[in-house]
Amino acid sequence: MEFSAKQIATFIEGEVIGDEQATVHAFAKIEEATSGTLSFLSNPKYTPYIYTTQATIVLVNSDFVPDHPVAATLIKVRNAYESLARLLTLYQQSIPPKRGISPMAFIAPGAQIGDDVYIGPFVSIGERAVIGNHTQIYSNTSIGDDAQIGDHCCLYSGVHVYERCRIGHRCILHAGAVIGADGFGFAPAADGYRKIPQIGFVILEDDVEVGANTCIDRSTMNATIIHRGVKLDNLIQIAHNDEIGAHTVIAAQAGIAGSTKIGEWCMIGGQAGIAGHSRIGNHVGLGAQSGVPGDIKDGSQLIGTPPMDQKTFFKAGVALRSLPDMLKEIRQLRKELDALKKQSGWVHSS
Repeated sequence: MEFSAKQIATFIEGEVIGDEQATVHAFAKIEEATSGTLSFLSNPKYTPYIYTTQATIVLVNSDFVPDHPVAATLIKVRNAYESLARLLTLYQQSIPPKRGISPMAFIAPGAQIGDDVYIGPFVSIGERAVIGNHTQIYSNTSIGDDAQIGDHCCLYSGVHVYERCRIGHRCILHAGAVIGADGFGFAPAADGYRKIPQIGFVILEDDVEVGANTCIDRSTMNATIIHRGVKLDNLIQIAHNDEIGAHTVIAAQAGIAGSTKIGEWCMIGGQAGIAGHSRIGNHVGLGAQSGVPGDIKDGSQLIGTPPMDQKTFFKAGVALRSLPDMLKEIRQLRKELDALKKQSGWVHSS
């Protein structure tokens, strides 16, 4: 299916600079694009490619002004990256979704299955589980007893949703995600560690996306809650009793210890770690590999262990690289000071 620059610009409310009748049928990265493809430029790092790209159409931000002639037709928009996301969503929606229930799936007699669903082979759905309309569940996924899955969800292969957990509408769970495993609770005893039963569950509100092999543990009591619009990358650990605020995004390999509350619209970098029982405010930014021992107030932008503001962190990094030279200078100054002491006859009295 082909679309012209004029059609695309109309859909994303952009301005065409060049040939309005130029057509594309595929997407490509700006440095790898070929004729007939649409690409985008939002990161200034890739600006040199705008002059050499073979893409037919390129989305650019409205403030972009080329330094040299550009062969591609440009579509200027307020936010090129966001506009690309809209176009990719439109493209994905044009692909007919899978429908039907595989004869090799197991569905308990008491389960409720919505309309127009897809349930793949070797899926297991427990008693009294509820599966919403238009939801897709791919092979080897298990849904526990009394679990609830909303409408228009997609659970890829090998997802495990434990008993009583609740998944909202339009959620995406990627392969290997585990929702509702036991929280890490053990009480020391004379003969080892006694397991503390985890009798709670997990709630994922609407429009949550969970990356591959990410684990969200059930609470000891009540619920571990992931609020609406949260996006979790691959290989993340969300511990028992945690609460993640709406529209927060967390990158890969981050770990959130138990009973921690994270506010809304936070951005947490890869491999960041947050200690248990912490309170993280709204609109907080944490850089990659940050180690957080306690509470953080609203709007903080921090990095490091313990976390500090970004300007201080980078200054400290510069100072750290200078430490070997500083140590040499200190040793040399000590030698010169000792020589001066001997020369002057000064003797330290004990």
